[in-house]
Amino acid sequence: MKTLERQEALHCSKVIADYFEKFSRVDEYMLEQKLEQIKHMPTALPGMGFEDDLFSDYTMSPEDMDFEIIEPDDKTFTSCLNIISSHTNMASIPGKNLRLAIREKNTGKWVGFIRLGSPVINMKPRNELLGNVPELSTFNKTSIMGFCIVPSQPFGFNYLGGKLLAALCCSHYVRERMNQKYDMNLVYFETTSLYGSSKSSSQYDGMKPILKNRGLSDSDFTPLMHGEPWKRLVDYVESRVGSLIPKDASSKKLKLTTAIQGLIKRSLDGTDLDNFKDTLENAKKLTERKRYYVSNYGIRNYIDIVNGKTDEIIKEDNYDKYEVENLIKWWRKKATNRYNNLKADNRLRTELEVWTNSTNIDIIR
Repeated sequence: MKTLERQEALHCSKVIADYFEKFSRVDEYMLEQKLEQIKHMPTALPGMGFEDDLFSDYTMSPEDMDFEIIEPDDKTFTSCLNIISSHTNMASIPGKNLRLAIREKNTGKWVGFIRLGSPVINMKPRNELLGNVPELSTFNKTSIMGFCIVPSQPFGFNYLGGKLLAALCCSHYVRERMNQKYDMNLVYFETTSLYGSSKSSSQYDGMKPILKNRGLSDSDFTPLMHGEPWKRLVDYVESRVGSLIPKDASSKKLKLTTAIQGLIKRSLDGTDLDNFKDTLENAKKLTERKRYYVSNYGIRNYIDIVNGKTDEIIKEDNYDKYEVENLIKWWRKKATNRYNNLKADNRLRTELEVWTNSTNIDIIR
């Protein structure tokens, strides 16, 4: 099994400690990630950037809006998501993957972007809801996770755009599209809030019965390093011991992080090892327990289906509420109240918010 010389391991330990000691709060950590990402984003010529395709007519009432769900090309999806999202979104995720863009029909402009994928392997509130740790193959056949549900801003603020996107994730349109694409029997949608205790509420609150809060996730993991410090650490380690994981590994960064941490632990002992373990433990303070939300698409026996007891769907009385047109109708009523109140109070936001090299946007919005 590979190891480092003691001084090499101490160097790596210090690099990791120095990186995480820069941050006292999760928003500082996330902001550095985002600023590092946008440094590498190409600068568009005036009038030719993707921001020109984002919704910006804030005189329009929700009562006059109509929407369509599009599966955009990779460039449009990635470029638009990167300039509107405060999160640094992974370029690819293992397993299932459905990318959606929501367009307001009258203006022809994007109002938000969604990425659905295979759920993470373990989730404490999920296990509590289902009564057990679900059998993986059955669970993957019946369940999907919302990884990115991001409205453009200020569409999100002015019109409850996050609720519109989240509701569409719970639509029968999405169920049927996933069933068709991956031969699923989809009955269970889950997502988590982007923040935990850093923010008192989530865009998913107030969406019952479409989407319900089912508790808090665990946060017992060390966050990832990013940017040049991470690249220099990897180069240093691999120059000493060679590659630690296969080049074609899925979730490559996570696996490489775990491998490097294990390598350092094997190469240290005594106080040096205790200090490194303390570094990793302190870094966990940058993670938060996130709110966990679930939709059953109006299917009464969804828990039995996820647990593999049956394949037959029993519909709730509100099953039709999850049709796209009914979900938009539900959103439109809430959004109209929101829009009119903001307008009456002169609190409508009218500046399009996009991330650029000169951006000054609050990371928590």
